[in-house]
Amino acid sequence: MRDKLYFDWAVSTVFGWGVYGLNLLRHWSAIAGTPAYSLAQVHLGSLAGMDPLGLRAIAQKLVDSDELRLQRLAAAHAPPPLDGIVLHALGNRFSGSTRPSLGGPRGHRTAGVIFFEDTELPDAVAIARDYDLLVAGSSWGAQVLRGCGVGRVATVFQGIDPSLFHPAPRAGSLCGRFAVFSGGKLERRKAQDLVLLAFRAFAARHDDAVLVASWHSPWPVTALTVNDNAAIAPVRLAADGRVDAAAWAAGNGIAPDKFIDLGVVPNHLMARVLREMDVAVFPNRCEGGTNLVAMECMACGVPSIVADNTGQCDLVATGAPYALTRQRAVRLADVGTDGWGECDVEEIVETLEQVYSDRAEARRRGAAGAVAMAGWQWQHQIARLHAVLAPLAE
Repeated sequence: MRDKLYFDWAVSTVFGWGVYGLNLLRHWSAIAGTPAYSLAQVHLGSLAGMDPLGLRAIAQKLVDSDELRLQRLAAAHAPPPLDGIVLHALGNRFSGSTRPSLGGPRGHRTAGVIFFEDTELPDAVAIARDYDLLVAGSSWGAQVLRGCGVGRVATVFQGIDPSLFHPAPRAGSLCGRFAVFSGGKLERRKAQDLVLLAFRAFAARHDDAVLVASWHSPWPVTALTVNDNAAIAPVRLAADGRVDAAAWAAGNGIAPDKFIDLGVVPNHLMARVLREMDVAVFPNRCEGGTNLVAMECMACGVPSIVADNTGQCDLVATGAPYALTRQRAVRLADVGTDGWGECDVEEIVETLEQVYSDRAEARRRGAAGAVAMAGWQWQHQIARLHAVLAPLAE
């Protein structure tokens, strides 16, 4: 495929779409032989601390992308179609990018990359006609789209950066503690409320247990959605709009010395944190993709506990994670929840106990996860993306 690639989402290291964009800039040209450009804002501040050679390798691409973005913003009339394939970022009910028929960017061919959790997809067939192809981030997402009558669907998983996320010796920062990791932006579907309930019970039995949380995101208001769970004390936002994760944990019976709030950690610094963990737990109610944070934990060799539902089924299918299978259906008034799962807190506790008591099996699963994720590196996944887009350029 000789067409250029344009994608209309941001480049960043602090949220999933941004990491996807960063890796498109890093790998697309080597795979396709043509450049890739972002049409959206480059979050330069988040790139601080990247390795200087890696940053140097994409510096001109960042400059070219920003110049293109500014040129299009300054255009007196609607910018003409771009000379390549354009990718739109789509989410729940096809939200996100402006559709081509409504004035969004278009190219020789226009495709959508879609990660969604809401299974209510009104007018799916009509909206899909705006795109030459929809690329789902999980097998579940592709299945839901096809079930709605959408025909032109491909599946491409997210990736991991193996130069960062791989097994390596620990620094010993939490020596003597049994570290339980929970990651992902704080919200209802990521089920940090269930993590708190399970960890509270687990920590009552183990003085050495500590919960290490990476829950912050650029969208703190989504944290309020966890307040649907009447079994927990509610999350409250501070005066500056941010989440006080430590206060929320303390309000739910987690002693201050058993909770660490990591704050905002850029993706390129996360691996060293993850390698200090004894286990990671993801009782997520739904994932439109395959759960990027869980993938990165597995890639680092961290034994991971993963809910066997929605997009996470692709991880469970590797055989490496501890699967949470005791789930009940989730019903929400404002969101379609077909395939979502409400994990059983006691099963989470039981699985944490398994990891704690059988370290040899935990190490085996951690090693199996690292092997599985080595095949999911970004370079491979972007090559897969190229393979599904290439026919559009013919």
